[in-house]
Amino acid sequence: MQIKLFIIFICVAATNYVFALSSDSEQNIEIEADTAEMDDINKTTIYRGNVVINQGSIRMTGHTMTVHFDENNDVKLVILNGSPATYRQLPDNSDTYDEAEALKMKYYALKNNIILIDNALVTQEGLMFSGQKIEYDTELSKVKAESLPNKTEKDASKKEERVKIIIRKKD
Repeated sequence: MQIKLFIIFICVAATNYVFALSSDSEQNIEIEADTAEMDDINKTTIYRGNVVINQGSIRMTGHTMTVHFDENNDVKLVILNGSPATYRQLPDNSDTYDEAEALKMKYYALKNNIILIDNALVTQEGLMFSGQKIEYDTELSKVKAESLPNKTEKDASKKEERVKIIIRKKD
């Protein structure tokens, strides 16, 4: 039991800076896509086709990005889909990028929460973890990784997918 707690502690402690370079939020956001469609009534904007987002050291890519705004026109939810959608950022005091990928990424700006869904993978200096769903609270620096159990008898013969964590040996 102590080993499991230690591994969980390492994972949470090592992800304190995922998605959080201090100067990135002060930079302009640049979005490139093949098409963009804004709907003021429903307060959404949809970017399609080779979507690339840059803000400071942050780079995100996917094939579709939908941005939902609240009544004050602040970003409420960003959904990025890809094959996979990718995220990369250079943390403070590091020369190695943190990276994440999943088929779908959801960023809840008002809740400071990022959810990676389907084939989720996060790689950070000395640490890699994967699962079907990874949730990251950017304010509290908490990570929760989940596997999805097989739900049908047809899938019963298949091995249940599990969360996988790799802690790299220091050189």
